[in-house]
Formats: sequence, C-alpha cells, structure tokens
Amino acid sequence: MAKPGKVTLSDVAKAAGVSSGTVSNTINRPESVADATRRRVQAAIRQLGFVPNEGAARLRSGSSRLLGLVVPDIASSFYAEIAKGVARRAEEHGHAMLLFDTGDDLDREVRQLETLARHRSIGALVAPRMADERHLRRLRALDMHLVLIDRPASEHDGCSVSIDDVQGGRMAGRHLVALGRRRLAFVAGPVGVPQAERRLQGFRDAVAADEVSVEPAVVHADSSDFLGGGEAARALLAMDPRPDGVFCVNDQLAVGVVNELTRAGLRVPQDVAVVGYGDTSVARSASVPLTTVRQPMSDLGRAAVDHLIRESEGVAESRMHHHSSTVFQPSLVVRESAPLPE
Repeated sequence: MAKPGKVTLSDVAKAAGVSSGTVSNTINRPESVADATRRRVQAAIRQLGFVPNEGAARLRSGSSRLLGLVVPDIASSFYAEIAKGVARRAEEHGHAMLLFDTGDDLDREVRQLETLARHRSIGALVAPRMADERHLRRLRALDMHLVLIDRPASEHDGCSVSIDDVQGGRMAGRHLVALGRRRLAFVAGPVGVPQAERRLQGFRDAVAADEVSVEPAVVHADSSDFLGGGEAARALLAMDPRPDGVFCVNDQLAVGVVNELTRAGLRVPQDVAVVGYGDTSVARSASVPLTTVRQPMSDLGRAAVDHLIRESEGVAESRMHHHSSTVFQPSLVVRESAPLPE
C-alpha cells in the first residue's frame, strides 16, 4: 500500500477508471455519484490509502464539511437525543458535527456561531430555548445558514423543525380529564419559554372542553430540572384544594414532582396523577415510570440536518431556496404515573 501522503486524487481516478471530478464528487457529494461508480472509487481509496486534503477542499469550495449544533444544555436528555440524530444524519451526508453548549447565555450563543462562521462551516442548527425575536434577528445578522430546532419559524425567517406543542398539551389534558381528574395543575420552569407557553395553551384547551374541570393552576419553578420539580411539588402541596392531576412541561420536572410528592406521603397515581413531556430516558427509568407526551427527538435532529444541507447546497449552486418548516406530531405514552383504568 502506498503511503497516504504520496497518493493523489489523480492516482485514485486512474485506479478506479474515472475522472478526477468523479473522485472529488464521491468524497464531497457522494449522493451525486452512481452507486456502482461510488463503490469503485471508494475501493480504490481504501486500496491506495488515499487521505483527502480537507483544508484544500475547504479553500476551493469556500466551506468545510462541518456543521454546528448549538443547544442550551448538553446534559439534558432532550438535547442529547437530538444530538444523536444530528450526528448520525450528518455522517450519512459526509459531514461532521461540532456541539456547543450555550448554558442559556445568549451572548455566548452568538460567540459560538461566530466561531462556526470563521471555520467556514456550512451552517448551524440552533435550539434557542428562550430566544425572543430580537435575539433571533441578531443570529440572522451573522450571515450564515441557520436552522431552528424546537421552535417554529415562518417561511420568511428561515428553515425550522419543531413539534406541535399545542397538540401535545391537549393530549396531556384530555388524558387527565379522562382519568376523572378535575383539580388540575400545570408545572413549568422559568417564565418566558415559548414551548411551555404552547403546551399550556393546548392543556387549557383540553380542560376548557370539559365543563366539569376548572381552570388549571400554573406553577413556575426557578429551573427546568429535578430540583425545579421538587420546588414545584412543594407549591402544589400547599394548595387548598390540592391538585389531583399534574401536567409538567418536561420529564425532568415531572420526576422531581413525583419524588417530592412521594416523600410527602402521597401516592402516585392514586392521590395525584402526573404526566410529563418528552419521553426521555428518565421517563422510562423513574421510580414511578412516567406517562408522558413523546417527542420524536432523533427525527428532529435528522430533519434539521436535511434542511441545512438543502439550503447550503442550493445557495452554493445558485439555485433558488425557499425556506420551509417541518412540524412533527407528538404521541401519548401511558405508564404507571397516570395509567388508564383497568
């Protein structure tokens, strides 16, 4: 086998019986090459030990094979599942993913995107948990391809992938009402998260359709994690009358609520039925497995990559690009925290 550094793209082309352009397309745009030809070129690359010069390719094309994923909390099961979908789909397209954690710091988010721009990445997938329109305008001013994750966008704003959170809230509300729960509460994290507001809207719609139920109480915790759930549960315990059905804006909050209610001597679901949102790993492994609204998180990640690559390739080839949005539908997963009657 020749030494990797001595083998050129022309050597691979000669060994495979194709043009140098076909070899380049096999490396950079494999989907544009016929299957049989692509396999022949890939076999020649392996046989000769050819290593593409990514730096040179980047200088020629003006962009790299990198894309960025920017999330507010990489420790969150929700964003971790999205990251898996992004990484796998990016690899299928021949790209690599760089992961950034903003810690919900908007200035830090902008700096991270500026870093991606300097490295000539094809663009970024951004999950702006608490971003307002002013912040989104600031991101778009960076003049790079952006796809929003878990936040709908109009066709004028850019591409996005999201979940129908209003419908998810309706599912949770209808389920608790169907279980005969009438003193209902909604548990959210900090004020101002758009996803939480949409889930609350759907929850209220479902409760309002049931003439027996009253307007649900709303509790905001300082954080959206297990500790926040414990804080919210203590507020629920202080209510008179105490709620008998609780919908939490995510699974972490729901687990925190269940744990605190149990410590207080209440039974879940006999005394209080609890529904989460996400169907993350914590929902399945909780001490009382959670009934929850499932989000197709990996599908979100894969679809976001597809949007970004279509936009970047269309612009690179001077094709007209029309922004579009993909909205996934949630589903209800019933477990022990709010089971159906036997």
